[in-house]
Amino acid sequence: MTSLVPLPVLLPLLGSGAALMLFRYPKAQRLVSVVVLALVVVVAAVLLVVVDQEGPQVVWLGGWSELGVALVADRLAALMLLVSAIVTLAVLLYSLGQGISDSNRSAPVSIYHPTFLTLVAGVSNAFLAGDLFNLFVSFEILLFASYVLLTLGGTGGRIRAGTIYVVVNALSSMLFLITIAAIYAAVGTLNLAQIAVRLDDLPDATQLMLHLLLLVTFSIKAAVFPLSLWLPDSYPTAPAPVTAVFAGLLTKVGVYAIIRTETLLFPGGELRTLLMVFAMASMLIGILGAIAQSDMKRLLSFTLVSHIGYMIFGIGLASGAGMAGAVFYVAHHITIQTALFLVVGLIERQAGSTALLRLGGLARLFPLLGVLFFVAGMNLAGIPPLSGFIGKVGLLEAGIADGGAMAWTLVVAGTVTSLLTLYAVAKSWSLAFWRSPQEAHAMAEELAVADGVQTADSPSVGRRGQVRLDTTSYDAGEVREAGAIVDGDRPDRDLHQRLEDDGMPTRLPVLMTAPAAALVAVSVAITVVAGPLYAYTERAALDLMDRGSYTSAVDEAAR
Repeated sequence: MTSLVPLPVLLPLLGSGAALMLFRYPKAQRLVSVVVLALVVVVAAVLLVVVDQEGPQVVWLGGWSELGVALVADRLAALMLLVSAIVTLAVLLYSLGQGISDSNRSAPVSIYHPTFLTLVAGVSNAFLAGDLFNLFVSFEILLFASYVLLTLGGTGGRIRAGTIYVVVNALSSMLFLITIAAIYAAVGTLNLAQIAVRLDDLPDATQLMLHLLLLVTFSIKAAVFPLSLWLPDSYPTAPAPVTAVFAGLLTKVGVYAIIRTETLLFPGGELRTLLMVFAMASMLIGILGAIAQSDMKRLLSFTLVSHIGYMIFGIGLASGAGMAGAVFYVAHHITIQTALFLVVGLIERQAGSTALLRLGGLARLFPLLGVLFFVAGMNLAGIPPLSGFIGKVGLLEAGIADGGAMAWTLVVAGTVTSLLTLYAVAKSWSLAFWRSPQEAHAMAEELAVADGVQTADSPSVGRRGQVRLDTTSYDAGEVREAGAIVDGDRPDRDLHQRLEDDGMPTRLPVLMTAPAAALVAVSVAITVVAGPLYAYTERAALDLMDRGSYTSAVDEAAR
């Protein structure tokens, strides 16, 4: 069944070319994209079963085992492929419902579909990459595609966010390339299985230097604090489906790379204390940043940074139980974070904003949205018996079993972070859905008056073109673009009346709601099958901790 291994990469690449050739036929483009991603889901599911039963599947591309490119599908890679394929299919269907690819002139079909499929190919290639240079190429494929998707529409805010994203990732790519050159100079190969064997012959100082270079490179891509400062300003400005796939999936490719290198190349956890410090900082600072936000997109962006900390926690424990918890939590978080961003995208479309100052009474207008946000939010917070709770319990149990002072500190930090996540999500749900619109606008008016802003009939703009909202200064143009309360959109207006006056939709679009609801349902399904899934992640963790299964499979395929 090794013939299945290249398909998650080849199918999206071929589909991208077909979609580009069909740029004059939007319906054909949409059909190609949906069929290709559906096929990737099927292939990934079959591959997961095959790998679990028969062991790692290896394919050498290029004809020569020593010089060719190895694609390796083990239990970890197969699980990541399946989860990412399900998520990207749901996001594509959501984007079709939103009209991002056909009715929005700023995001033409000829750009969106080929770029999205190229992004999927890059992600799949990263999970299957058996050598460092192919992993570098994978990151570049998905990053170039993400540059285009992030700046769709060409608005000022998106260009600024895209600039930050490009600069940070260009620097991390340069560092990755330098690291690749250093590793090749040290061991004479870039194949991961061969590097794993040859690194043992290097001096400890050289191993430590290479280890740190790879860890810093992948920590930037995974948005591990303090290398995560670029993320909250980059993701929220993009279109909702783009933000969803970025937040749910792209950072996890960096986490996957950390898992792979920490277990295959540098087993033993020499930097486990450093990883645990990073994990604790990501958890606590990320969630404190989330609590301080008054916009739902930015709040979720900070929770993303925070919950990356749970995954790094499991990796830092350097044990089978910790790794199993980390792998399970990665699969859970890809699904739930994407689902939350899709739901928030629906809120923005229906209510015209994601600013908590403006929202209120959505439970009466859109009860289904309230249910979807509540279920997904509680799952993110780790409320039992949902999958978020199961993943966190697995990590906390692994930390307790470790017994070290740092592990216990992280157990406490993880518990506090979970409670603060519950507070942040519950606050957003309560303000947006359950308070009345009158209370929402009264609060906004009170805050504006406290900051010396006119709120009656004049725009809420100060003498220097500044707007004061939630004690933060913004440029008036930026606030207008973000949908804040300016230019006569007075905070004392009733949201329901505004929706009626402005002719905004009060019925949820089925083609957008269905994919979002499906992802929420998948997150619940993870809870239902948590037993078999956690057992699978434990087997994957055993493979990772015993790197012999990986290296022997690659060696046998090379003969």
